[in-house]
Parts: sequence; C-alpha cells; structure tokens
Amino acid sequence: MAAEFPAQPSAWVQRFAPLIAPGEVLDLACGSGRHSRLLAAMGHPVCTLDRDGAALAALAASAPAGIATFQFDLENGTPWPFAPARFAGIVVTNYLHRPLFAAMLASLAPGGVLIYETFARGNERYGKPSNPDFLLRQGELLEVVRNPAMPDWRVVAFEDGYVAAPKPAMVQRICAIAPGASAQALAADFPPIF
Repeated sequence: MAAEFPAQPSAWVQRFAPLIAPGEVLDLACGSGRHSRLLAAMGHPVCTLDRDGAALAALAASAPAGIATFQFDLENGTPWPFAPARFAGIVVTNYLHRPLFAAMLASLAPGGVLIYETFARGNERYGKPSNPDFLLRQGELLEVVRNPAMPDWRVVAFEDGYVAAPKPAMVQRICAIAPGASAQALAADFPPIF
C-alpha cells in the first residue's frame, strides 16, 4: 500500500506544518513516511502509525532520529492507543476511518494543529478510492471540527474540490487549531477564511 503514496510531502502539509508548535506530532496512516521525515526535519519528535508492517520496517530502517514507528490496525477494533492532549500536531493524508475522529481530536494538545487531507465524494470518477465509505461527504471535515461537543476550533484553511496533482482527484483538506491558549503564535499569520 505504501507504493500508492507520492514520495514528496503533500503541498498542503508543507504549507501548514510550520504552524505546529514544538512537541510530538502523530503521522496517522503514515505509509512510507513522507510526512514523518518532513516533520522530523523541522525538529519534531514524530510518532508514526500504520497497519502496513513492511512500510513501517522500511521507514524504521531509513528514518532519521526522532521518528518512532508503531504498527496498529485501528479498523479491526483495536482501541485508540494514545492519551488525550498528547500531540502538538496530527497529520493525516489519504486515509479515512470515521470512528477515529473523536479520539484522534482528543489526542491533540490545547492549541494543537490538525492537518488532514484525503479523498472526497466524486473521486470515483478518477479512480480509487471509489467506495463512499472512504470518501468524505461535502464539508465533512468542517463538521468534525465544528462539533458542538468540541467548540472553539480555529479553521485556518479548508478546501473541498478537484486537484490535478499529484494525480486527478477530488479531495477535502483542512488545517485547524484545537482550542487552547497555547496555540502557535504563527497562526495569526493565517487568518481564518470564514
């Protein structure tokens, strides 16, 4: 599965990774580790999680210092393995398992940054994934962070639509900051778009 991921970090992740305050970052469904390497190069300790043992072994064999790899299949009932308020940032690309949303967001520290980018409805016209279970509904990521049970998230940026690169696809992506006084001061340079 790791071969499906482009070798270069996502432009979306590159754009918003500087908002993450010093601290540990989770790269969820990390695949080959393209974002883990970027985040480690920025000085973050990185916790990577994926179900693909071969991809994790390859990453561990070539990873720079500061990247810890963990193999879990969170879609088979394995409980979320991370404590609340642990991570300064969470990065997720090309992965969707809706039952993880609440626990994942709870694992962000106050002021933590969520950078999420994955496929959206309409992607079936361009290839896989095409199963609606793996495609975000219109505005779904906004709904996740605007949940009344988790008020006061700051949406830095949101997009929902067609992209031509790295391959034609329908994607949805968000950068949002969890509530809390310790939000990275740099976020002021990125005013909300709403």
